[in-house]
Amino acid sequence: MAEATPRIEQQPAGDGGVARLRGDWTAAQFSQPLVVRTLQGALPPVSAAQSWDLREAGQIDHIGAQLIWDHWKRQWPAQLELTTAQRAVLERVAQYTIDPPKRPSQGFNDLYLAFGGALLRAFGQIRGFVRLIGQLTINLGQLIRAPHEAPWRDLSGHLYRMGAKALPITALVGFLIGVVLAYLTSQQLRQFGADAYIVNILGIALVRELGPMLAAILIAGRSGSAITAQIGVMRVNEELDAMRVMGISHSFRLVMPRAIALAIAMPLISAWTTVAGLAGGMLAADLSLGITPLFFLKALPDAVHVHNLMLGSVKSVFFGILIALVGCHFGLRVKPNTQSLGQGTTASVVTSITVVILVDALFAILFSNVGV
Repeated sequence: MAEATPRIEQQPAGDGGVARLRGDWTAAQFSQPLVVRTLQGALPPVSAAQSWDLREAGQIDHIGAQLIWDHWKRQWPAQLELTTAQRAVLERVAQYTIDPPKRPSQGFNDLYLAFGGALLRAFGQIRGFVRLIGQLTINLGQLIRAPHEAPWRDLSGHLYRMGAKALPITALVGFLIGVVLAYLTSQQLRQFGADAYIVNILGIALVRELGPMLAAILIAGRSGSAITAQIGVMRVNEELDAMRVMGISHSFRLVMPRAIALAIAMPLISAWTTVAGLAGGMLAADLSLGITPLFFLKALPDAVHVHNLMLGSVKSVFFGILIALVGCHFGLRVKPNTQSLGQGTTASVVTSITVVILVDALFAILFSNVGV
C-alpha cells in the first residue's frame, strides 16, 4: 500500500533537477484529502531547467494527469521523460482541458448600459411601490363601504403576531438603550453640575426620537422580514396564482390587513419601548447621579411637552404602514425559487430600515420647532 501512495522525489542534476514521480497517480489514491494536500505542497516549481521523469510511476489516470497538467500551468515542460501510455493520457487531458474564460474589460459603453439597467430597475421598484400604495388606498375605500367583507380575522392575527409578541424584545432593547444613554449623559452633566437636566435629555431623546426609531427598526427586522417571507413562500407554493384564479385580490387580503395591523400596533409598541427606555434611564440616573425616581417622574412632564409624544406617535403610524408596504412589495416580487426568496427578504429588511431612517429625518426637519 505504501508503494502505491503517490509521491515525488527530487534529485539534483546539473543546474536544475530531476523530479521523479512514483506510486499510483489515480483517483483511488486522491480520494483522501491528505494525499492531495501533501502532493500539492511537495510538487516542485516549474522552471526551464527542471526535468520531469514519469516512467517510474505505477499508474496515471486522467485525475492524476489533470493534477500534473495543472501544475505545469497547462504547458509541456522542456525536459520530460514518460512512457507512450502516459503521453497518451496527458495529451488527452491537454486536448480537453478548457482554460477559464477571461473576463472582458468593461468600457465606457458597458458601464453606461449597466448604469442604465440599474436605473430602470430602480424606477421599476418605485413604480411598483407607488402602485401598491394606490391599491391600498382603493382597498381602504372598499373597506369603508363594505366593512363586513374585510378580513378581520387576518387583521387580529397580525395584530397579535406583530404587536403583542414583539413586546418582550422591544422592552429589553429600550431598557438597555435608556441605561446606556443615561450613563453616558451623566458623565458629561456631572462636569457642569447640571445633573437635573438628565431628565430633559432622556425625555426628549426617547419620547421624540429613539423610542419610535428603535421600535421601528426592530419591527422592520422582525415583522418586515416575516411579511416578505410569508408572501414569498406563497409565491413559491403557487398560492398567489391560485388566489388570482379564484378572483381574490392580493392587496385586499394580504397587503391591507398587514398595513392596518402595523399602523395600529406601531404607536403602541413605540410607547412601550419609550416607557422601557425611560425606566432604564431612571434606574441609571439614580445609580450614577443620585436622582430619585420620584424626582424623575415629577420633572418629566415639565421637561417633555405633550407635542413630542404626539409627534412620536404620528411618526410611528407612518413607520408601521411603510414597513408593511415594503415587506409586501418585496414579497409579491419574489420569483418561484428559494434563492429569490432569500434575496427578497434581505432587500426588504434593508429597505425598510433605510426608509424608516429617511422618514424620521424628514419629520425631524419639518417639525423641528414642535415641542421644543
